[in-house]
Amino acid sequence: MFQNPSDAVIREILATSRTIAVVGCSPKNYRDSHRIAELLMHRGHRVVPVNPGHKEILGVPCYRELASIPFPVEMVDVFRRSEFVPDVAGQAIEVGAKILWTQLGVYHEEAAQKALDAGLIVIMNRCPAIEYRRLGF
Repeated sequence: MFQNPSDAVIREILATSRTIAVVGCSPKNYRDSHRIAELLMHRGHRVVPVNPGHKEILGVPCYRELASIPFPVEMVDVFRRSEFVPDVAGQAIEVGAKILWTQLGVYHEEAAQKALDAGLIVIMNRCPAIEYRRLGF
């Protein structure tokens, strides 16, 4: 059964991950994906929105899929329903991401195992905003 990494690992990820692709990022400022992407930007991360329906979100270029991002991505933050996680996990593996993070309510055991087997760190059913507060930074 999947277990999230330790608090120390999550703290390290939040402190050191620079480039984060936000899959399912919305241009609507009241959506969680938009607000979390904005928070990550304010925390010093380079946020890369991924949403096939838009060319720009939060003032930065938006990409159709992970494979179309022309530079390395460290972390993939997933704001899609659980049934889409296997596809996103496969894409994260293909582009060489180091971390797969799924938001609250998003969980897929088999996709997590596939990503773990490929060497990614996997965090599921967690929110970076909550983790920042919970871990005290």
